[in-house]
Amino acid sequence: MRFEVLTYIIRDGKVLLIEKKRGLGSGKINAPGGKVEAGETPEEAAAREVREEVGLKLREVEFAGILEFINNGEIHSHCYVFLSREFDGDPVETAEARPVWVPLDRVPYSRMWEDDELWLPLVLSGKKVLGRFWFRDWRMTDHAMFELRAHTTRPST
Repeated sequence: MRFEVLTYIIRDGKVLLIEKKRGLGSGKINAPGGKVEAGETPEEAAAREVREEVGLKLREVEFAGILEFINNGEIHSHCYVFLSREFDGDPVETAEARPVWVPLDRVPYSRMWEDDELWLPLVLSGKKVLGRFWFRDWRMTDHAMFELRAHTTRPST
């Protein structure tokens, strides 16, 4: 099992997505992301992956959720999901990814992982999620998903 990150960068009613050029999911549309390296926090990994894949320097990230992916009965990864609205630079194409700005209401779910359509609309609308997704040979077979909500409790008197 490994820890991964995805970062959805938002500006002017659009989200920055990438066409992944290599590795798992090659050819699919996704967000910049990848593995959390030893000694890195998920936030540090998000900033590094965005810089490596599309050349942007993040100034802030906002936690948006945690996803767990299980393929063929084995946990593949735990993925921290972030949003960012504060960054420097303009996205550039790299060997790993071709960036594209997409209107928030026109996200191309048909070119993305099957699970994205279940949780990403919530994240893009500002909600936080917790999800577990089961795959067989990377085709989704089941899922469990929750919206995380802040709540206040009163101490008993």
